[in-house]
Amino acid sequence: MPSRVAVLSDIHGVLPALEAVLAEPDVRAASLVVLTGDIATGPQPTQVLDRLTSLGDRFLWIGGNADRELLEHRSGLSGPDTDPLTAWAAGQLRPDHLDLLAGLPKSRTLSLRGLGNVLFCHATPRDDEEVVLVDSRLDRWRDVFGELDDDIRTVVLGHTHMPFVRLVHGRLVINPGSVGMPYGRTGAHWALLGPGAELRTTDFDLDAAVHEIVRDSAYPDAAEWADYFLRARASDVDALEAFGPRDGRGGPPRI
Repeated sequence: MPSRVAVLSDIHGVLPALEAVLAEPDVRAASLVVLTGDIATGPQPTQVLDRLTSLGDRFLWIGGNADRELLEHRSGLSGPDTDPLTAWAAGQLRPDHLDLLAGLPKSRTLSLRGLGNVLFCHATPRDDEEVVLVDSRLDRWRDVFGELDDDIRTVVLGHTHMPFVRLVHGRLVINPGSVGMPYGRTGAHWALLGPGAELRTTDFDLDAAVHEIVRDSAYPDAAEWADYFLRARASDVDALEAFGPRDGRGGPPRI
């Protein structure tokens, strides 16, 4: 049974943010590091995948909707409204990258000291792009978790890029936030688990990171993308209002 697990979610192809978290002493010392999806879609997709694959079996991977969409685009299954960054990033991937993403599981379950049986997934246990939020209604959570075994005491998920910890019908739910595309405040967000749950933020030089991305990425809009997302131009309020309709609420999306 691992004693300490670091959780990195929604890296979104941002190498300097990933490197900053990998340098954290508690990440380096963790028994396992779990990646909860949306790993490559961003301005440095191949650099991030190559860096992570070099780190060995201590890193456990889970696929997210953005990882699936890269494969769909390369297979010709995506529609004409595909996000431009997704289309560009998909075109950068080598066959070994595609094989890696195609083999990623949708969830993993570990027994972790202090947290019991922990299910790790990207968005929800049943769907890789379903939305739940820190203020989701209790009946929404009941529906989303309706097929979970009773022995799952903790659920760790990502997808919405906003960190939170809350109790839902007796289960602890943890979202570590996003390493590469934070909403609400800057920094690379992640979590350290065991025996409790700690939300962590790693600060790094944003100017240097934006410069590195612009220098190393061939994505045409890399400068604008990096400035917007690394500097967290979207607030947590903006994000909640944008995701709210996908959680069954009213109001138009704004992000």
